[in-house]
Amino acid sequence: MKQSMETRSFLVFLLIVTVLFGLVLEPFWGAIFWAAAVSVIFYPLQQRLVRRFNGRRNLAAITTLLCCMLIVVIPVLLILAQVVREAIGVYQGIQDGEMSPGAYLDQIRTAFPIIPETLERLGIDTNNLREQISSFSVAASRYLAQETLTFGQSTLSFVLHLGMMLYLTFFLLRDGDTLIELMVKALPLGDERERRLFDKFAEVTRATVKGNLVVAMVQGALGGFIFWVLGIPAAILWGVMMMVLSLIPAVGAALVWGPAAIYLFAVGDVVAGIVLVLYGVIIIGLADNILRPILVGRDTKLPDYLVLFSTLGGIALMGINGFVIGPLIAAVFLTFWDIFMEEFNTDVNQPVPDNQTAEAGTAEQGP
Repeated sequence: MKQSMETRSFLVFLLIVTVLFGLVLEPFWGAIFWAAAVSVIFYPLQQRLVRRFNGRRNLAAITTLLCCMLIVVIPVLLILAQVVREAIGVYQGIQDGEMSPGAYLDQIRTAFPIIPETLERLGIDTNNLREQISSFSVAASRYLAQETLTFGQSTLSFVLHLGMMLYLTFFLLRDGDTLIELMVKALPLGDERERRLFDKFAEVTRATVKGNLVVAMVQGALGGFIFWVLGIPAAILWGVMMMVLSLIPAVGAALVWGPAAIYLFAVGDVVAGIVLVLYGVIIIGLADNILRPILVGRDTKLPDYLVLFSTLGGIALMGINGFVIGPLIAAVFLTFWDIFMEEFNTDVNQPVPDNQTAEAGTAEQGP
């Protein structure tokens, strides 16, 4: 009795201190998650470098981290800096009256009267829509101005989280095998189940980041390039918007280049409009269909509808991190249920062999 009470008390306190430790780390969950994701993605490179450097794991981890910074971190920082500059330019243009979203909408309505007629048939008041777009533009510009004033503080926080992510990534790359074995030993789920769950985490994280993020970056880069070629202002800003929208399944970059093409037709720039439509459909649109199977294949083993709902739900709950965490939770959910069906429902789901049925019938008839 005493031993049982001590065990229960220990487990209760173990749960309490674990939850408290999680709360202590809560401000840095984003950095921790991305450190784990980057480690999973670059772990094959780490293993090759360990073999090349004759087992010197510190040197291999530092080299892998430098490759990560050159391939991912530095280009992202440069793009973000340019996006901030172009966003401030858009804000100043709206404030000075050089850019008027309401006037752009009026030009489209004049050039394509079928569009407002179709919207009115759907019960959408185009006049109210114009006011809403103008109000949204003013609100967005005001928000941008506020963010510009606090940019120094935001930059400091961003640099802090980035530094912590890179610092943790180094140790995860260097000690990844040891940490996984430690977690397998600590968790009370069964070693085989835990290894299966860890494999699924690595598989889905690698596939989601490689597939969604790389494809989104390619589509955003292609979109920003054609906007720059056609002379559309803030090309990098619109390219980043296309990249973000490409992360959401069934939406895509067409929500940016489509209205831009309509506007080009509305102002009489037919050649540029045709070029943008053809480029968007053939180049940007097909990039997803060509690159995603190459980069991902069927690694996630998730139905398309589940990827859609888990991605949207993850983004709604966790922001931009949700585009990876959402499908990851869905994949772990399916893995748990697969394990349950394999290990606990085997006898129920297996059909009874014919010879056993015959023997049962003979036993009921008796000698």
